[in-house]
Amino acid sequence: MTRLLDASLFLLLAVLWGLSFPAISVGLDYLPPILFAAFRYDTAAILLLGYAVVRTDDWWPRGWNNVAAIAGGGLFLVAGNGLLFVGQQTVPSGVASIIQGLVPIFTALWALALLGERLSGVGAAGVAVGFLGIGFVVQPDPNNLLAGDTLARLIIVGQVASVALGGVLVQRAGPDLERVSLTGWSMLVGALVLHAVSLWLGEIPGTEATAPAAIGAIVYLGVFSTAIAFVIYFTILEENGAFEAALVAYLVPVVATLVGVLVLGESISGLAIVGFGLVALGFALLKRRAIATMIGSSIVSSRS
Repeated sequence: MTRLLDASLFLLLAVLWGLSFPAISVGLDYLPPILFAAFRYDTAAILLLGYAVVRTDDWWPRGWNNVAAIAGGGLFLVAGNGLLFVGQQTVPSGVASIIQGLVPIFTALWALALLGERLSGVGAAGVAVGFLGIGFVVQPDPNNLLAGDTLARLIIVGQVASVALGGVLVQRAGPDLERVSLTGWSMLVGALVLHAVSLWLGEIPGTEATAPAAIGAIVYLGVFSTAIAFVIYFTILEENGAFEAALVAYLVPVVATLVGVLVLGESISGLAIVGFGLVALGFALLKRRAIATMIGSSIVSSRS
């Protein structure tokens, strides 16, 4: 794959994922949050599993490792994303996307606990800097966590912790199922869990749920920012590795913030921008060796 195609796919993925946050904000005007999330993953699961059945021979999960991976991914990676929809009822889409920068930092902490991985002193400093950055984004009031949208921002931090845990559980399970199939089954499990929670909460969509904007938000999220985006993500992952695939998370907030401000009229504070910079710095400290390796390989390839 050429570097131009690599860069094009990287930018396309950032745009598809970045637009998902404003799309959620739009859809929440018409749909209850958990049911909205369930509809997103219903759509994606149907598309991904359909693709897997038609294009692969390895689409049916066999073995405990695959079942455990699907369960962990479904419960935490997918169903846990319902918290993002809850939080975005009051949190601007740009701020919600910035908080997602904590995913690799939380992943490192879960890996310490569940995979026995070690964290160096510099890596620990990176984690601390990342959490300091999120402090600037969330701006919690210790005397009143219910003030403003502080609680909603903390709910999104909980979503990030859940997503990171799901990723580590999938890794620990060691699945050998083809990636698109694994993702499709996980989304199906997550969607069923979200439907059950929505039913338990008594969420009932009104007549506005059939509005073109609501349908458009579901279609965009399910088809473009989930099903198609994950196929692109897996392509980048296979061609360039996990580190370069993870870097897209730091371009997504730029897209989400620009669209949120210019199209939806949202606002974002200077402290949130400072917080994003600190989260990115924390990531750089945590992944400094991978960054050095990537820069070194880029220099070598440019000279050859």
